[in-house]
Amino acid sequence: MQNTATPTHCPYCALQCGMNLTPTPDGTVEVSERADFPVNRGALCGKGRTAPALLARNVRLTSPLVRDAGGTLVPASWDEALDRIAGELRRTRAAHGPDAVGVFGGGGLTNEKAYTLGKFARVVLGTSQIDYNGRFCMSSAAAAGIKAFGLDRGLPFPLEDIPKSGCVILVGSNPAETMPPSLRFFTELKENGGTLIVIDPRRTRTAEQADLHLAPRPGTDLALALGLLHLVIAEGRVDEEYVRERTTGWEDARAAAMAHWPEYVERITGVSVPELRETVRLFCEPESAMVLTARGPEQQSKGTDTVGAWINLCLATGRAGRPLSGYGCLTGQGNGQGGREHGQKADQLPGYRKLDDPAARAHVAEVWGVDPDSLPGPGRSAYELLDALGTDIRSLLLMASNPVVSAPRAAHVEERIRALDFLAVCDVVLSETAALADVVLPVTQWAEETGTTTSLEGRVLLRRRAITAPDGVRSDLEVLHELAARLGVEKGFPTDPEEVFEELRRASAGGPADYSGITYRRLAEENGVFWPCPAVEEPAGSLPEAVDGGEDALLDAPLPDDPAGETPAGETPAWRTPTAHPGTPRLFLDRFATPDGRARFVPVSHRAIAEEPDDEYPVLLTTGRVVAQYQSGAQTRRVAELNAAAPGPFVEIHPRLAARLGAAEGDPVAVVSRRGRAVAPARITTAIRPDTVFMPFHWPGEGRANSLTNPALDPTSRMPEFKACAVRLEAVGEDRAG
Repeated sequence: MQNTATPTHCPYCALQCGMNLTPTPDGTVEVSERADFPVNRGALCGKGRTAPALLARNVRLTSPLVRDAGGTLVPASWDEALDRIAGELRRTRAAHGPDAVGVFGGGGLTNEKAYTLGKFARVVLGTSQIDYNGRFCMSSAAAAGIKAFGLDRGLPFPLEDIPKSGCVILVGSNPAETMPPSLRFFTELKENGGTLIVIDPRRTRTAEQADLHLAPRPGTDLALALGLLHLVIAEGRVDEEYVRERTTGWEDARAAAMAHWPEYVERITGVSVPELRETVRLFCEPESAMVLTARGPEQQSKGTDTVGAWINLCLATGRAGRPLSGYGCLTGQGNGQGGREHGQKADQLPGYRKLDDPAARAHVAEVWGVDPDSLPGPGRSAYELLDALGTDIRSLLLMASNPVVSAPRAAHVEERIRALDFLAVCDVVLSETAALADVVLPVTQWAEETGTTTSLEGRVLLRRRAITAPDGVRSDLEVLHELAARLGVEKGFPTDPEEVFEELRRASAGGPADYSGITYRRLAEENGVFWPCPAVEEPAGSLPEAVDGGEDALLDAPLPDDPAGETPAGETPAWRTPTAHPGTPRLFLDRFATPDGRARFVPVSHRAIAEEPDDEYPVLLTTGRVVAQYQSGAQTRRVAELNAAAPGPFVEIHPRLAARLGAAEGDPVAVVSRRGRAVAPARITTAIRPDTVFMPFHWPGEGRANSLTNPALDPTSRMPEFKACAVRLEAVGEDRAG
């Protein structure tokens, strides 16, 4: 165990805030400020401050569990548990074929683990059926970004650019609660004279900070963006020179926007024409401006088109590929970006390569030492994979995800999981999904392992091990190594994360997400490196001795600007060659990642959500997060301080709707959709539209919001429509409805 503070990063959201960890006598760690990391400058939210609580032995899993003949999960040895998993996966493949085995990953896995899981699925199991919960995060933004720019990276610029811009439109995001340390960027924007516009059907804590808050009806963000573009055109605010020199497809996109005149958009969205005009003025008058989207517009069955419409607004006004301007997506999960870049996603190979691209298959197959023809093709997306459990997919290996709480139409997903012949789960805690498994494996946590993550900025970061995991706990890399060996693949699945990363570098080389110029040595002395960062050869022997010798030597190496301790702070270490690629903090300044270097307008038109309100289900439900909980709550619901702040679910209702229902503050209210029913206390507030209710999605049981949500999928991204579905309200124990 180290006795000094280890600089690392928070295990939660995609900000990946910097923190220092110091071991404590009880075997956990103490968190302290790390002011040198530019994203949070030492600030942490409650989740980050209390993250060490999950390291305690009485909270986490410390022994494998195997379901016995009586149906009870009981402690077992590692050999027994691994033999059981390997045997069941082998039997499933033999009886039903490789695609009868599914793999489901998570956006919290490090790059090394995500990479290895994708390789394991395709090389060891030979299955195409792999996806991950990051599909539910920013897949619509990714699809739209690739269509328009030829490349997707959450933010194509660092967060530090936000305060320097003239105007930011924040669409469907509530960073004050979802990633609190980031709120300072928007506060500084206003302090610098910039304008913040927040678009959200609720008056959130973020919306309260805005210069202008627009509250559209859920599911109408596409029409809103088109209406704004219509006004940009009508008011002569198009940057004609930029459109001519840096884009293609403008005429078709222009024609589509002109069909969405302001009064028509007002009827669809509920946002008044004067508010639309004021938004256009505030956005267009400064020299620079940005649009940032999050789950609000993205988690829709038309999410790709919706994000595309906001990108079109940026392109028409010359707000992309220019300093302090652009479109970006605020990724949610800690490694949601890296998790899909390196092989967990059903249609992608490492380096953000497409699985159906022969050249991509050949490159990655060579790195893996396999025949390209042996690699399976694209498989099902996340919800489609979950929906096939127990029928086409008979066995499932699941890592770092809790779909019983987090998936849409969650009761149905739970039924499908129960219908499996076999389920194996790797997790830190006994989540609601792990509790249904046949085998549960306890795995290491963030403070107990070294690995890389990629933040919402595209900044690749090094998390460093601060303490040793308890006896009985192994890393996910060890699990995959042992399973691969039991299934006949003895080589190619190392347990050392740095060794895995070295292979990832080669696999990603030349791809859109090129990490080949990034090394653990480099990450150990820098505050992250932005991809793409292609490799540049350095002279033999130029690396410092202090970081030779594997992971343990790396962990003992000092973090300042020079691992050898010879270079003054802020100066470039002498051992780094001047030709080393610096990384790419800002994309698209010279050209876009398309064959001709031009951004593409994609014409889109408004269409309704998949399930509009009607007489039987007259109210819209939208879902989201609260500041003290995270995602499915599997971890944060085990932290006393966080539970005290957010003890359970609730239904946010406007006073007019509550009066029609006859509900008072705190009364239990049932929310009913075509898929299920959830019950939670009423929270009555004017901060929400009268035609809309809101529920956070962190809890299981009768308050499970995702029992209600609609799995209608975006045709391109395969994103489910979490953010809008038709419901009715019922006073519990009575027949009244509203």
